[in-house]
Amino acid sequence: MEVGLVVYILILPFLSPIAKSIRINVESGVTKCIAEDLRIKSMTVGDYSVVNPNEGQPLPEHHKIYVGVFAENERRFHDARGIESGQFGFEVAEDGKHFACFATLPHEPPVNTSVDLNWRSAVAAKSWSRLIKKGSVDDMALELKKMEDTIKWIHEEMLYLRQREQEMAKQNMKTNSIMGWSSLFSLFLCLSVAGLQLWHLKSFFEKKKII
Repeated sequence: MEVGLVVYILILPFLSPIAKSIRINVESGVTKCIAEDLRIKSMTVGDYSVVNPNEGQPLPEHHKIYVGVFAENERRFHDARGIESGQFGFEVAEDGKHFACFATLPHEPPVNTSVDLNWRSAVAAKSWSRLIKKGSVDDMALELKKMEDTIKWIHEEMLYLRQREQEMAKQNMKTNSIMGWSSLFSLFLCLSVAGLQLWHLKSFFEKKKII
């Protein structure tokens, strides 16, 4: 029990960036986007729903939302119009930021529409429901499976961060090299200009028979 508690305490900080549950307020006629930095080949899923301001009553048309999920290269993964709730899910094709955008139709006077968004990525997006069969595994085995997958994800994330660090180091070395050559060129240029100025002054003084 103590070991399990320690493992959960250690893993908890790593889980926070892969599961996001927020409430978004969208003003009439305005588009609001949420960005998530996703890794290639990871799974990401999300579900969203409009908070009905008049519980028990049909949702007014001007509170229905338009939803788009897309990558930085504008590749669209999800597109829905005039709905109250929905889901999206896809395998990430390339590293980088991905956006979930929400909008409503213009309305006078402007009103705010609240949207609950639950966006999960990597381990948090994985469903273990297929493993839960009556009599096949108990709760402890399921928790151990979750921890195993989480540890694997943490290991992959550390390797990814190390790779990014190496790429940044190479980029810094390249930048430093360029700056070094630029400094040498600037020094050479300054010395050349100074030499030309001295030559010009010497010629001027010789013409004036000062020297």
